[in-house]
Amino acid sequence: MNRLESNIWKLYAIKALKWFMVAMPIIVVFFQDLGLSLQEIMILQGSYSFMVAAMEVPSGYLADVIGRKKSLLIGAILTFIGFLIISLSYEFWPFLFAELILGIGASFISGSDSALMYDTLLETNKTKEYTKIEGKTYAIGNFSEAFAGITGGFLAELSLRFPWYLQTGLAFLIIPITILLIEPNMHKKIALDKNFRGILKVVRFALIENKLLKWFIIFSSIIGFSTLCMAWFTQPLFKAIELPLKWFGFLWCILNLSTGFSSSQSYKLESKFNFKQLIILFLIGIGIPVIGLSFNFSFYSLLYILIIYLVRGLATPVLRNFINKETDSEIRATILSIRSFCIRLTFSILAPLLGWISDVWSLNHAFLIMGIILLSIGGLSSYKLIQLSNK
Repeated sequence: MNRLESNIWKLYAIKALKWFMVAMPIIVVFFQDLGLSLQEIMILQGSYSFMVAAMEVPSGYLADVIGRKKSLLIGAILTFIGFLIISLSYEFWPFLFAELILGIGASFISGSDSALMYDTLLETNKTKEYTKIEGKTYAIGNFSEAFAGITGGFLAELSLRFPWYLQTGLAFLIIPITILLIEPNMHKKIALDKNFRGILKVVRFALIENKLLKWFIIFSSIIGFSTLCMAWFTQPLFKAIELPLKWFGFLWCILNLSTGFSSSQSYKLESKFNFKQLIILFLIGIGIPVIGLSFNFSFYSLLYILIIYLVRGLATPVLRNFINKETDSEIRATILSIRSFCIRLTFSILAPLLGWISDVWSLNHAFLIMGIILLSIGGLSSYKLIQLSNK
């Protein structure tokens, strides 16, 4: 293994640490225990997503200009600071400040990791392995989050704050590993405008000029938005079916193991079906279970959630590969950040609304609205993709 290829295992390690989210299985319960309503919790997460969205494209473009390694390092340091603030805070406003810092940190990481990975493979002539390696990376993240769920559940039985202390320590460990990454050479060293006009050029290319890429981004974004919402509404559903807190971690483990397994097998699915068949599978595989959750809650509802997590694992590496194939190296991080921008902006707008619907009406109504949004926008974008592919 040459020095550049060592980036792959380092990115695996970063993913494992970053996704060892011991606080995630109890985060909603943690905030509610401190007196926050579900709407306030969604405001926190919406604010986080808004900050990610606001910084997403500029940080992605900056990563293309200054280097993906530097961008990842900035993100790692800010993530550590954000978790440290949460672990020491007790009220809404410090939590909001921490979420904004975490949002900025996440924006510097988003896109830069996948771009660094793809260009590492490009420089070592292994781009055909991207979906397999991206799927493995995503699987590592989900396996890590799965076992973190069990750990977090046990820690939460002792104190709801203990998982946050461990989360902060893990975030710190990412920093030295990021320093060890090696920046790949850019294969197409076109001079990028180091100003706002350069960003607008890339945005125009992604969302106006390249119609296929535009609809890939829209479709990938609405799928990403829906699965992100599910991550936050799963715990309220657990509470709705009166699941004991000690089981939250175990179920979180099972769900993330299922996502990890399916993502590790996504390259096989990609080799057997064309992209038109795949996008229909992804849309139906997530949309129908979300609608199903809107009718009634029982232990059978867990099956719908399991299906969503399985399809999520299949969809993420495949859709990222679709976008990478349509993107040149010198703007790759920016393009991937535009996708994340669309996901986060949509979430920041709609998540507080869905939280309010859940508080005022019911969680069932929130799932129904979520499903309608997914199937309408996802249906339109999949139709456009199929239409463009036939030309």
